[in-house]
Order: sequence, then C-alpha cells, then structure tokens
Amino acid sequence: MKDGAMQPFGLTLEKFLDHAAKWHPNTEIVTATDGGKVARIGYADLHARAHRVSAVLAGLGVAFGEHVATLAWNTQAHMEAWYGTMGMGAVCHTLNPRLTAEQLAEMIAQSGARILVASADLLSLAAEIAELSPSLCHVLVIDGSKDGWRSDSADAAELETLITATHVKADWGQFDENAPCGLCFTSGTTGAPKGVTYTHRSSYLHTLRLLQADVIGLTSADVVLPVVPMFHANAWGLPFAAPAAGSRLVLPGRQADGESLAQLIMREGVTVAVGVPTVWVGLADYLDRTGGEVPSLKRIIVGGAAMPPALMERIERRLGAMVQTSWGMTELSPSGTFAPPADPDRAPHRSGRPAVGVDLLITDADGKPVPNQRGDEGHLRVRGAAVIERYFGHDKPATDQNGWFDTGDLARIDHEGNLTITGRSKDLIKSGGEWINPAEIEAVIGAIPEVSFAAVIGRSDEKWGERPVLLVEMREAEGMTDEALLGALNGHVASWWVPDEVVRLNEMPLAATGKVDKIRLRLEYGGN
Repeated sequence: MKDGAMQPFGLTLEKFLDHAAKWHPNTEIVTATDGGKVARIGYADLHARAHRVSAVLAGLGVAFGEHVATLAWNTQAHMEAWYGTMGMGAVCHTLNPRLTAEQLAEMIAQSGARILVASADLLSLAAEIAELSPSLCHVLVIDGSKDGWRSDSADAAELETLITATHVKADWGQFDENAPCGLCFTSGTTGAPKGVTYTHRSSYLHTLRLLQADVIGLTSADVVLPVVPMFHANAWGLPFAAPAAGSRLVLPGRQADGESLAQLIMREGVTVAVGVPTVWVGLADYLDRTGGEVPSLKRIIVGGAAMPPALMERIERRLGAMVQTSWGMTELSPSGTFAPPADPDRAPHRSGRPAVGVDLLITDADGKPVPNQRGDEGHLRVRGAAVIERYFGHDKPATDQNGWFDTGDLARIDHEGNLTITGRSKDLIKSGGEWINPAEIEAVIGAIPEVSFAAVIGRSDEKWGERPVLLVEMREAEGMTDEALLGALNGHVASWWVPDEVVRLNEMPLAATGKVDKIRLRLEYGGN
C-alpha cells in the first residue's frame, strides 16, 4: 500500500502578495508623502507593479541569488522593490540611511550589490556610497526625480519610468524555499554590524508566527501602521504579515514626528501601530500640546528598547490604546517574544512568551543551562525556525553545538513563561571585581515621571576599574536635583551600585533603530 501525499507548496514570500492580490485586491496600501498628502494603491495593482519591477531588474541582468540594495523609507515604491526583488529569487539588501556612506559602502562591498534602489531625497548619500562602491553600476530612483543625482560612478534612472515602459510579467517563486531572500545588518549599537541572511522559508514561518492571536494577530479588519523602518529587520515582518492577513497597510514614508503620525492615524483610522517607544513619546507630546485624540487606535506594539512603567502608563492613558510589549533582534527575523494582547497582568518590564517556533534557554556565562529555568537570571539563548545559524560571509556558526544562539542578553523567565530582559552582557560594569547591571538602575530612574531617557555606562576608574555614570534627558530642564535622582535608587539597588555622577543631556543620542546609542555615550563620557 502506498501512502497518500500532499501537494508540494514552497514556502516563498511572493505567495503573500499573490494571496492579497487575489482575495483582497482593493484593500489599500497608503503612503504618506510631503505636505500631508497620501498615495493609495490596492494590493492587486501593487502586485502587478512589483512584477514589472522584477522584469526591470531582470533586464539589468539581475540573476537568481544576486543582491539588490535598497536605501529608502516605508513607502509603496519600496515595498514594490522588495517583492520585485524577492519574488524573482534575488536578495533584498536593505541599507539604513541613518548610517554613514562609509559604513553602507562596506556593507555593499560584502554583498556585492550592483544595483541600488534609492529614495530621491537620499540621492546625495547614494552618490557618496557609489563613489566608495566599485560594484555599484545602477541607481534606480524611487519616490521622486533623479535630478539630484551627482555622480559618474553609477548610472541613475527613475524606476517609475522603467516600470511604465515595461509590460512583461516576470515569473515568481520558481526556486527552493530555502533560497535567501533578504540581507539585513545588525544595528551596531553594541558592536560592529554583522550581516544576517533571511531565507524565504524562515521569513514565511516567521510571518505565520506573527499572525497568531497571542502575537500580533492581524486580521483583514485591521489598519496597520508600521513606523518601524523597512530597512531594520524587515520592519518586524509587517510588509509580509499585512498582505497575508489582508490588512490595510499605512506607510508613513519618512514622516515619524508626532504631528504627522497623529494626522495619519486619524485620517486613515489606524487600529494597530508598531514602533519603538521614542516614536510614541513624540505622538503623546503632540497630543498633549494640541488636545487631539486618536480614537481608532486600539494597540501599540513596542520593542527595541525597554519601556519604563511611567511611560507605558502615560502612552496608554493619552493615546487610549493598549501597549503590547515584545522582544526580538535582527538575528531572530526579528520577533522572539510577545506579551499577549489579552494578558491581564501586562507589565512594561515583561516581554511576553515565545510563540511556537521559538525556544528559549537560560544558561550561565559558560553556556551551561542553569538548573532552574524559571526564576533564575542568566544568559539568554534562542533557537528556532527563523533564528540565525551563521552570519553573512562567516564560516563559523553563530550557534553552539546544540544549535542555541547566544543573544548577548541577560534575562529571567518567570513561572508563567514570561521573559524579562534584565540587561546586556556587554553593558555590565565591573567595579572592584563585582558586576553592576546598568539595566536595573535604568529601570528605576526611567520610571521617574520627570525623566524622558536614562542610560548608565561604565567610566574608567583607577581604583575600582570602572564606576557607573548616569546620563539623563529630563522632560523639563528645571526639576529634580541630582541628589533626588540618585536617591530614587535607595532600596532598589546596592549602595555601591549608585552612580558616581549624573550627566544631564539636552537630547539623548539614539541609534538608527531608536535605541539609546551606548557606543556613542561610552566614547563621549566613558573616559576609555
């Protein structure tokens, strides 16, 4: 007797847009443009245009597995370039426009990209990159004119013109599901950026995980605003999850200020918004100044940085939306854990539980599992279907012999399975031979309503090796004294953990992903 069989179905990403075009053809992708205007297109039309992007790239000689770089914001044109690149089997290499030309050129040197899709307002940066990148031959300009192009190192053309002149429908998905689809470099907030290659299969399974009810759980009734950039960890997978669910997608372009976001949310009826905490601080500040409301907003999903309790309470009260915390990293595609939307015990310090497809392990510093996996703090390791195995260009695995990836985070898992990130192992301060965890100090200071941002770094000390320094950005210039700030630590941390100095900053430096830039803080204030 022969067993029955199921149909072969490759888990490739173009299927999400195929699905949306067929079953949600008129559901809109809305893009914010300059002057408060918006552009609109349905999934069916975007699907057709993305096919023509594939044809344009094929006409320029792009082959299967070749990298195509993008330097752009969250827009319709960028999404078309994504699917046009990935659908034909090429690899979309997203570049962060907040990095320097030298850093970006180094990434292109690693990927070998010949084509760069660049936003018109980033052409000066694109030209600098081209001058430093011998492999680059073509720059395809989106979201504007190529008139700003000033370089002889690569040819420039407007992608819209090429799409309009193309009537060929390219073949999509004729490759193995384990083929690479994307390349994203880590943010580099704690070390040199490293390339992470996503595969179609890993990103497909990651998308299915996002759609679970206890994760993001999008539906066709949702209107989703991803403020998290498409150039950072695939915008947390939302450009795949939204068409998969048939959700309406609202793309903010480069406008992420409070006023622009408030107007976009109100006009488009956004129900789910996603981004780092700093974005929602700006939105809450704008609504405080204007007395405005965003009644359609039901959920705000945050990640990328810890959220102080006072900030979470303020955002929920001012925006009238529930805050859903999460934890992840580029190497995890990027989601790791989510606090369930219906969790009655939500707390800002908890990042929720892993969904099926992700497993967590707490170890000691040598990688040995701690005996009690519930309650004990240790080093966090992860494995799963969308977790890195090896960095781009590296021969050595990024995992241990059992397949666990060391995240570099310190963490604790409670008895209900909720993860709390307690710090970064690289951030630990060794003072007098003993360890100080900056995250515990930051959590206490960050909970003070008068404090906007708090960061603790180690400063070289002849006697102790290192001593902690507290850096703060206050909501108002006048207010709490240094003594009052440090006094808030009494009873919460050991007395010898209390920082030796308070440095007040007019503006806390943030990395491109919205996290506090501790590399810059250490360079400027660490005395190393």
